[in-house]
Amino acid sequence: MSKRTYFGTDGIRGQANQHPMTAEVALRVGLAAGKLFRSQDDRRHLVVIGKDTRLSGYMIEPALVAGFASVGMDVRLFGPLPTPAVAMMTRSMRADLGVMISASHNDFADNGIKLFGPDGYKLSDAQELKIEALMDEGLQEGLAPPRGLGRVKRIDDAQARYVEIVKATFPRHLSLSGLRVVIDCANGASYKVAPTALYELGAEVITVGVDPDGSNINAECGSTHPEAMAKLVREYRADIGIALDGDADRLVICDEKGLVVDGDQIMAIIADAYAKAGKLKAGGVVATVMSNLGLERFLADKGLTLERTSVGDRYVMARMREGGFNLGGEQSGPLILSDFSTTGDGMIAALQVLAVMIETDLPMSALARQFEPVPQLLENVRFAGGKPLEAASVKQAIADGESQLNGSGRIVVRPSGTEPLIRIMAEGDDPALVKKVVRSIAAAVKAA
Repeated sequence: MSKRTYFGTDGIRGQANQHPMTAEVALRVGLAAGKLFRSQDDRRHLVVIGKDTRLSGYMIEPALVAGFASVGMDVRLFGPLPTPAVAMMTRSMRADLGVMISASHNDFADNGIKLFGPDGYKLSDAQELKIEALMDEGLQEGLAPPRGLGRVKRIDDAQARYVEIVKATFPRHLSLSGLRVVIDCANGASYKVAPTALYELGAEVITVGVDPDGSNINAECGSTHPEAMAKLVREYRADIGIALDGDADRLVICDEKGLVVDGDQIMAIIADAYAKAGKLKAGGVVATVMSNLGLERFLADKGLTLERTSVGDRYVMARMREGGFNLGGEQSGPLILSDFSTTGDGMIAALQVLAVMIETDLPMSALARQFEPVPQLLENVRFAGGKPLEAASVKQAIADGESQLNGSGRIVVRPSGTEPLIRIMAEGDDPALVKKVVRSIAAAVKAA
């Protein structure tokens, strides 16, 4: 695979108003993706665009619109809407392409552009490379004639449509009445839809992170800062806390005592319930190399498998489609339930957990620890350039670590897809050994 220059592990991302997150690049994305997805027939072509609540969305959205309209694509604008909702609406409105303007769980200063094909799935590496090739062409290539320009409209009912879709994923015979739920929307894309869906399903809803001002997305709230949710759960004696990230494709939960439950435990809860109900497809779960060994052992005890992929929910989804799985996700909170959605959806995953709580009549604290996590240590090493992972000394340090763990643990060393970091993760039954292994690999990376 040739190297992508604009696209990372999850679309194009960077600091707003600096390359590649500029109006010019957004214009080029619109031109390029518009040309690629204008199919050969002569009907009107359609692209739908959603965004989160970042101030820079106001700069990137019009630039994308100009690009799409100038190659003859009609545009429908949703305004603030979760990433999974944009994926769903792309399909349900028979659009040729869906676009989400968001940097997910990153700080407000960043922004990003994610693209979805007409089937609602994130684009493949090959499609992204084709878009990149077209982006580097002149801005005059392939423009539509004056009568062929695209028309642009706002869609006012996109949020209501998504709320109905989300509610329909909750078992019909159940209700959330009698449950007190804290929802933290990270001042992001779900600030209207998530509380509405929970309220309409019967819950008593306590909100936090529902006052976006353009610069407070993910700030001290949301799935990256679950303390805000946990504090409210304890204060209001709520039954459960739900924290989403800025574009609502990630989920972190806390129990009624305020203890945080990560993506691995959530996958274990849903997998166990689905397996008992005969709803778990392909006999297992898909997760990434970062998921805890404890999850793998938990599933193995139940006769289920854990398949691992590279980090990034698009790789999880690709493996799920290939193998026919209907549950997958990442430890950090993106959870994919492919019976309902083509990408990670925090709200749909939260409703599955709430359904298990109600069906089993157990408090969240009784469900929260499905397995004892194996001691896991993660260290990030910043690097200025070069390829430290190709150094012989680093390869040797990793090999030494693996022989020390001797089959009772795992080591994952990889470059971050979104920042100049090398991520070093080791896990094993002996915490002291794990620490020693991580330290020696980190030292080798720093030296290289």
